[in-house]
Parts: sequence; structure tokens; C-alpha cells
Amino acid sequence: MEPNIPGIDRRSLLVSSAAGAAWLATSPLVHARGSDTIRVGVIGCGGRGTGAAFNCVASSPGVVIAALGDLFPERVAGSRKELEQLGAANQVTDATAFVGWDAYQKVLSTDVDLVILATPPHFRPAHLEAAIAAGKHVFMEKPVAVDGPGVRKVIAAAQLAKDKKLGIVAGTQRRHQAPYLEAMRRIHDGAIGQIVGGQCWWNQGSLWMHPRRAEWSDMEWQLRNWLYFTWLSGDHICEQHIHNIDVMNWAFGATPKSAVGLGGRQVRTDPAYGHIFDHFSIQFEYPGGVLVQSSCRQIDGCENRVGERLVGTKGTSDPASWIDGANPWDWEGEARNPYEQEHTDLIASIRAGQPLNEGRTVAESTLTAIMGRMSAYTGQKVTWEQALNSNEDLSPAEYAFGPLAVAEVAMPGKTRLL
Repeated sequence: MEPNIPGIDRRSLLVSSAAGAAWLATSPLVHARGSDTIRVGVIGCGGRGTGAAFNCVASSPGVVIAALGDLFPERVAGSRKELEQLGAANQVTDATAFVGWDAYQKVLSTDVDLVILATPPHFRPAHLEAAIAAGKHVFMEKPVAVDGPGVRKVIAAAQLAKDKKLGIVAGTQRRHQAPYLEAMRRIHDGAIGQIVGGQCWWNQGSLWMHPRRAEWSDMEWQLRNWLYFTWLSGDHICEQHIHNIDVMNWAFGATPKSAVGLGGRQVRTDPAYGHIFDHFSIQFEYPGGVLVQSSCRQIDGCENRVGERLVGTKGTSDPASWIDGANPWDWEGEARNPYEQEHTDLIASIRAGQPLNEGRTVAESTLTAIMGRMSAYTGQKVTWEQALNSNEDLSPAEYAFGPLAVAEVAMPGKTRLL
């Protein structure tokens, strides 16, 4: 769930998606690259991947789900069961449902036009690279990498997609959300004057955790609890707080020059929660010496806040809904579910022959979050160039079920900046 999208939860998403499927059955189809149908494959069949499949079908006429892939068989089976609600828009068969480490390659070998990438973020660079090489359009969840080498791979794949005229849209859905779009239009037109500061937050309680089972290897345990391992999630500053950080980059039309961060693991200390931090506070310096204070926390019993605030020479703004000051404004219109709108925009752009490409933008927002994490982990000031050119590769030695040591909890002042 997204706390600052009121009224949207998993149940309502499924209801609206089912309604979209019914609409699909009676609506005229739009011609898509010589075909009446856009065939979609899903790589990563957990809750987000399956939810994105519903969103994609509900977003536009002429969309069907044609292939699924996941490492774990029960995820594929569970997704297939849920997708039965789509009726004729569910065209997954036994022959197009794949399991295993190479499931993504098998999905890409089918005749799908578009793939949804929704595995843990560590796998996103390799999956995006393979999807573009295979000539597929892409919707990919955020973040899109967990380290500098991964970000560089995403940037290269995004450029190749541009050269091949393939679309890429990311799960930073605020960029497709009507109130944000209108607020940003006004801000960029000068409604709050020159931006001189800002704050952004994702402070909430704890999330899910799956207790370890005796039959799980180290690798399987970490994959099933991917949130809590930096190599898989990038830590929650990347996995979750990227939404708010992305809004800051959007508002400034730039990335930060540097970051100085604090953070730690104060409450969530049990080894069951891997080795990530449970709180961060980062000061980002944007061009012109403008400072943005960023904070995120996953600790129960604390004050919660999710959102953004911009301070300008002529006013202030919560870009989700209002502007105060010399040019006041409040959002009063209706807004479509942004989880559907992002797919609508991608599919419309593909059908128009002008595919959207958000690959580099989301890679830069991902790197902004990584830069903040690097600073908090090490206690050092980290520049944009240091983060982008970092040789810190968090990948495991091999992708196989078996032993996999958990990295030590980072200790500012002791953990090295790589």
C-alpha cells in the first residue's frame, strides 16, 4: 500500500482491475504495431508483479497476460489462480508458465510484446538488459538497481532501448499521478519562485517478515525475505523512499551533487531481519547549494509521515495536493488510480509509435537513494561521481540454492566507502 494515495488498497485494486477486464471485453481494440493485442509477460509473480498484471489489463483495451515467470513454483501457481479473474485477458498456459533461475529468459523467448519486471531489485539490471536485447517493451518496478554497477547497466540498457525505439516506464507512479503532474507544471512555471529547500519523508511502521524454515538454504531464506538484505533490496531507503527522492529530483530537474547521511539499526536488531538499517536521515545538496532533508524509518510506535515539501522564494508546496504563497492552488479534480495510469501512458505511447523511456530518470533517482545509503553506512560525504563510479558490486558469487553469508551490519566510521 502507498500511504499517500488515499483509498487504494489491494482489494480495491483487484476490484478495479476486474472492472477493467469487463470493460476490455466490450471495447474496440486499438491497432498495436500491426496487431490488435498487446501481449504481456510477467517476470516476478509476487504481490507486486501480479498486481501490476491486473493494473496493466485494466489500463487499456487490447491487453492480455500471456506468460509468467518466477523462481518459486508456488508464486507462479498463485499468480495464475488470481489471474483467472481476468477471464479472456488471461492467456497464460502451462506452456507459458516458467519456474527457475532462467524463468525470465523463457518469458522473453515467448511472443510477448511487453514485460513487467517485478522481481527483487537486485535482478532488475540484468532483466532489463535481457528484455531490451530481446526487443521487448518494459514496465519495471522501482528501484532499478542496488549498487553503482547496476545503475550503470540500467543507463546503458535505457540508451539501447531509445535506439531500438522500445518503451520503458518505471513504477515511480507519482510521475503519472494527476495532482503531482499539475503541481509540478506550476512549480516549474515559477509558482513558488526559485526552490531554496525541501524535505521528503517515508516514515512508517514495520513490514512483513517470513520466519526461516529448516528446509530453506541461506539463499532461499534471503530471497524470501529480500527486503532485509541490501544486495537484494538496496535497503529501504532505495526500495521504498525512492518515491519521495524521485519527486525531489523531478522538482529540481537535477540530481544532487552530494549526500551526507546518518542512520542505524536501533530496533529491528534480530538476525531474522537481515542486516539493513531501520532508519536514515540524509542531507542532499542540489545544484546551487540547495539542501534537501530526507528521512525514512520503519519502526513501530512512532510518528508516521510519507510525502514531500518544497520551499521556494514565493511559497511552499506539497506537490501531492497544494501550493501556498503568492500563487495558491489546491488540487480539486478527480485522479485515476496511478498504478493503472502508468500502464495507460506506456501502452498509449507504444501504440502511437513514440514509446516513453523513463529508464535513465529512474536510474538516477535510484542512484540518489544509493548515494544516501552509502553515506549513512560509511559516515562519509559521498558525491554523485563517487556513487555512479563505485565499484561496490553487491552480487553473490553464484545464483544457486545453498550457503550465503549475511553481510555484517554497516558501522559508520568503520565501513569502507568503495
